[in-house]
Amino acid sequence: MSNAKHATASYSHDTVAPATTIWALFKAVSDWKNWNAGVHDCSLEGPFATGSWFSMVLPDHDVIRSQLVEVTEPHLFSDETTLGDVVVRVTHQIDPLPDGRNRITYEIDVVGENAQDICTGVSSDFPQVLQGLVAQAEGRV
Repeated sequence: MSNAKHATASYSHDTVAPATTIWALFKAVSDWKNWNAGVHDCSLEGPFATGSWFSMVLPDHDVIRSQLVEVTEPHLFSDETTLGDVVVRVTHQIDPLPDGRNRITYEIDVVGENAQDICTGVSSDFPQVLQGLVAQAEGRV
């Protein structure tokens, strides 16, 4: 669904890496910068669990503060960022495939004014982020 007040997008990448390896990379929040060029630095306040907050410093040094709103180890986590009246929720999911590989999916849901533009802007690097994540994960196999 996409309109002025609501937009979504989804991106996936398949990998031979086990879900536990991918999940370990997700939980290592301070290391996200190693596989996500859109992160200059990142720190988690508390455990990697529902309700915890994290701060992400972008390459231009803007800081985004987000909350983990759903964590189901080792299958998915969702984070939510509020930007004024706009809410951006990103779900990171690991699904097993019949051939033994895993599919990593990033799904973004934006609610608020200019949702489509924000959705497009925030998710524009998701394919590259997924490639970086998969390269890191497969490098550990």
